Amino acid sequence: MSFGAVFILAVGLAMDAFAVAVCKGLALKKISAGKAALVGVWFGGFQALMPLIGYLLGTGFEDRITAIDHWIAFILLGLIGFNMIREACSGEEEEADDRMDVKSMLLLAIATSIDALAVGITFAFLKVNIVMAVSTIGVVTLIISAAGVYIGHIFGAKYKAKAELAGGIILILIGLRILLEHLGIF
Repeated sequence: MSFGAVFILAVGLAMDAFAVAVCKGLALKKISAGKAALVGVWFGGFQALMPLIGYLLGTGFEDRITAIDHWIAFILLGLIGFNMIREACSGEEEEADDRMDVKSMLLLAIATSIDALAVGITFAFLKVNIVMAVSTIGVVTLIISAAGVYIGHIFGAKYKAKAELAGGIILILIGLRILLEHLGIF
């Protein structure tokens, strides 16, 4: 998987974190660079950690499912993408919460990075340079999440659903590309 593909995947994965960061920014009465950075570090850190854990789990099963790994990647990315699109189209509003304590941030960081765990499993099958992949995913998520806090504070929840929708579409397209490349169509 090329750096460009990993970068696009990172942007897609970061959209959940971006949406939550927008909500954080919306809830904050006073915004600071420190608060935006804190959100970015939490989300970026977990977004990097989860694919690494998934990769380590996936390498244990790699020899048993290499023949169907492209289908697994396609299905996992498709399910994650469709779930993001469903959430974007549901119209349900998330509760705006300005808490930045460890417990609150830990729960949000885990919740926004669960999909990255599944992506990490697919990395094991695709022979991805895991250091480059998790570094890219972490940095991209950190930057996008920190920006999301500012955007949320300035613009409110206007772009949250659009970000989730775009992220879902990106993940589905990446899964489709992996499948088509393996089948020799692309």
